[in-house]
Amino acid sequence: MTAGWIAVAGLGPGSAAQVTPEVTAALAEATDVVGYIPYVARVAPRAGLTLHASDNRVELDRARRALELAAEGARVVIVSSGDPGVFAMASALFEALEACPERQNIDIRILPGITAMLAAAARAGAPLGHDFCAINLSDNLKPFAEVERRLRHAARGGFAMAFYNPRSKSRPHQFGQALDILRQECEPERLILFARAVSTPEETLTCVPLAEASAEMADMRTVVIVGNAATRRVGRWVYTPRSVTE
Repeated sequence: MTAGWIAVAGLGPGSAAQVTPEVTAALAEATDVVGYIPYVARVAPRAGLTLHASDNRVELDRARRALELAAEGARVVIVSSGDPGVFAMASALFEALEACPERQNIDIRILPGITAMLAAAARAGAPLGHDFCAINLSDNLKPFAEVERRLRHAARGGFAMAFYNPRSKSRPHQFGQALDILRQECEPERLILFARAVSTPEETLTCVPLAEASAEMADMRTVVIVGNAATRRVGRWVYTPRSVTE
């Protein structure tokens, strides 16, 4: 039997121009592509390639299916948007692998991609130019109380912050709660960037002070970047200085 392998690939934030050559090469070799429906839809069908699209919230099922296919000799690419190691499928694959010691000799590669956070920051200028953190505001895999705790400590620590999954139809109120915490911990002038559908034709960038931010400015296609106390504008750009003054 031909040895199978798994590549966990980041497709970038949306534009085909931001898919790395390494990921493109893996997709060209693949016999199977596994992933969430909208991400698999970004892979062009071709002869000899089977697409396995599945719904959200079944990450472990996808990972187990990829391991099964690779054990049978398939060349499998698991696709994620952005980078597969940032709130995406790389961690799910290793969690599934931990439960399947008999498959831990499968050839696995993690192929990095451009995250929505970094693409958004580049469009705006350099808002993540100093210490920063990324927080997933979804409570699908952790209690929202933990989201609130981490958010409050990050704000108190002076970090710039990037928020993934800020607001969805099933939890429209939680981003408003996050903004309330920021208002308690940060000054009203703190800059907040709303970057929606970055690198696609629907891209929009809006930067406002915290006092003018509202929950309705974000949805699931939006990455929210909160500057630190030193983040400021220069012309049309937003940046965070690399130096820190007492």
